[in-house]
Amino acid sequence: MQNNAQNMIGQSPALMAALDHLSTLASIDRPILVLGERGTGKELAAERLHFLSPRWSDVFVKINCGAITETLLESELFGHEAGAFTGATKQHIGRFERADGGTLFLDELGTMSLRLQEKLLRLIEYGEFERVGGSKTIRVDVRVVAATNANLPQMANAGEFRWDLLDRLTFDVVRLPPLRERQNDVLELANHFAIKMVAELGWPFFAGFTAAAEADLVTHHWPGNIRELKNVVERSIYRWGEQENPVDAVVINPFSGFGDAQEDIPDTVISASEPSETIEARTWPIDLRQTLEETEVTWVNAALNECNFSQKAAAELLGLTYDQMRSLMRKYDLRTRAPRS
Repeated sequence: MQNNAQNMIGQSPALMAALDHLSTLASIDRPILVLGERGTGKELAAERLHFLSPRWSDVFVKINCGAITETLLESELFGHEAGAFTGATKQHIGRFERADGGTLFLDELGTMSLRLQEKLLRLIEYGEFERVGGSKTIRVDVRVVAATNANLPQMANAGEFRWDLLDRLTFDVVRLPPLRERQNDVLELANHFAIKMVAELGWPFFAGFTAAAEADLVTHHWPGNIRELKNVVERSIYRWGEQENPVDAVVINPFSGFGDAQEDIPDTVISASEPSETIEARTWPIDLRQTLEETEVTWVNAALNECNFSQKAAAELLGLTYDQMRSLMRKYDLRTRAPRS
């Protein structure tokens, strides 16, 4: 089988540490959990783990658990027999059977129901399962690599995830850094996406970004991580349209200029407060990253206190999605429930 793994672009210390961690785990035939915010490249990390492993010549199968309903997910994972349910006119081979000898990547694992978690645990523990509607025990040899942006220990404390499955999945845990922790990689990634976009548009070459455009790219917070960066770069090049001149306008917010429409979509993860002092009155130099992080923590805690520690309600007060709120909770190790005893 040809190695089709895509390279993870970047040279930042945070990314290099994650890649080194993946490399050391490749030869250990155990389940691995990959953590990271949406858009950080968890699927690419799983592919890298597979193609560096002794299973590289076998299949790499993937499935997004959060994109499929529970009933369909069970059938997709474990297969079903003809007549197992209405519409099941023929036997269906599930992802685990198709991944036999190779690797199965389970994305968005935190969305899986407790019932399916129990079935998954048995498969990982004993390597066997039954198709939906079947009675024959099927054995497979599959390495499971799971990924999530959820706080699984917190979910387990709340009874939303099985501790025994979490223990079994976490032979080791690899954390992929968000793009805001990889500032030195932003321009390299941006140029990579730009060159691909220029080729798609049929332009003869990419003229680059101006210094002002590069500054905009480097200083943005990138709450959507690499996926957001890719979209911004492609959008900016398409709107710029001047093939021979460097791109000077970075279009981060596509709703800009549409009146009130853009107000529903924040440019950053959290709205900044009004400064308590003028910039002229500040003592230079300052640690900008630390200052921004302290501001985030202050506002997150204030919102949680206001909402009796309901993350969903606090997210609404801050103008965030629930996923963005949970990302901040993980980032700063903030808790609304007691930890596992």
